[in-house]
Amino acid sequence: MLTVLYSGEPDLWPVYRPALTAALREAGIAARLVLPGEAAPESVDYIVFAPSGPVTDFTPYRQAKAVLSLWAGVERVVGNPTLTQPLCRMVDEGLERGMVEWVAGQVLRHHLGLDRHITGQDGVWRNDQVPPLAPERGVTVLGLGVLGRACATALATLGFRVTGWSRSPKDVPGIACLHGPEGLNEALRRAEILVSILPDTPETNGLLNAETLALLPQGAVVLNPGRGTLIDDAALLSALDAGQVGHATLDVFRTEPLPPDHPYWTHPHVTVTPHIAAATRPGSASAVIAENIRRGEAGEPFLHRVDRDRGY
Repeated sequence: MLTVLYSGEPDLWPVYRPALTAALREAGIAARLVLPGEAAPESVDYIVFAPSGPVTDFTPYRQAKAVLSLWAGVERVVGNPTLTQPLCRMVDEGLERGMVEWVAGQVLRHHLGLDRHITGQDGVWRNDQVPPLAPERGVTVLGLGVLGRACATALATLGFRVTGWSRSPKDVPGIACLHGPEGLNEALRRAEILVSILPDTPETNGLLNAETLALLPQGAVVLNPGRGTLIDDAALLSALDAGQVGHATLDVFRTEPLPPDHPYWTHPHVTVTPHIAAATRPGSASAVIAENIRRGEAGEPFLHRVDRDRGY
């Protein structure tokens, strides 16, 4: 019988335990699920991992065959010098679908100007502003990885003029793909609505700053379900106050939970959502974990194994 260590968020153990148990049983895997301290480290075969969980030193788990992350992002663990085991990031249908739905919903909200009606129920009949149709609206998606590509494709299917940007060249059907520094500048100039789904790297930290925000069309909307580090908070607040950015809907932040006294909470042109855009769903995530364990035991390649040199 295999020993599978759960090192995710402790508060989520009550929902992950039954989900993982069911997924492992369905995959035909005999395994016992344990928490840190419930089994000798050298007996652990697989680690179900989240950076917010208790395990930060992988040295005692030298016999583990893989570290199976519950997060799509691996930047908080890939550089850990104690991690010598294969690392697999989480890519599952529920996570991808959640991101697509959040992005599509927020883009449509701002494209249609729904806030004007939702927050303005005062008995005044306002039909003086008819929103443009989707083909008349330019949307830029920064980041064309698995999640960014899915969001860009969904928005293009709705009819939006979608530009996608990535550091290296990409080809996504129906998307005007740009890359590199010059491509970024052009992508920002086209962005009436900007969606940022980039990873957290030294190159992306503070990418949306005073200089780059100034390239947006005046009054553009900024949506950030990617990483909180992508935005220079002071620069965004200044751009909002000046009207250069019309609204920012933010799902991720440099400090989470977002402190109660942070100015984003009270700014009239900021919407805060609590990191829900690409939340991992225990049911679908557990199925991915079980499949990777099955593959490991069968000697097959792991799904979504991380290239340590490239960080993904």
